[in-house]
Amino acid sequence: MINLSRRAVSLRKLAGDDGVEMWYSLGQLASIYRNQGRWTEAEKMEAQAMETSCRVPGDKHPETLTSMANLALTMKEQERREDAIQVMTECVQLPIRS
Repeated sequence: MINLSRRAVSLRKLAGDDGVEMWYSLGQLASIYRNQGRWTEAEKMEAQAMETSCRVPGDKHPETLTSMANLALTMKEQERREDAIQVMTECVQLPIRS
C-alpha cells in the first residue's frame, strides 16, 4: 500500500497536479506513515497536504482544517507541543465554509 501511495504522489508531481487529487494522495501517504510511527515523514506529507488544501479547496474548507489538525497531532507525537499548539490555534480560528 505504501508503494502505491508513494507512486501516486510521484506521478501527480510529475504531471503537475496540484489539486484535490494531490491533496488526497498526500494525506493518504501521511496516514500510512503516521500509522507506522514514521513521524518525520508523516509530518512532511501532512505539511504538503495542508499547503495544497489551502489552495484547493481553500483555507476555510473543512478538509483543510482536518489537514491542519493531522499536522498538529503529528507534531504533538514528536513532543513539539508549542508547534502543535500554534497550528491548532490557527485551525480553530479559521471560519468553516460548508
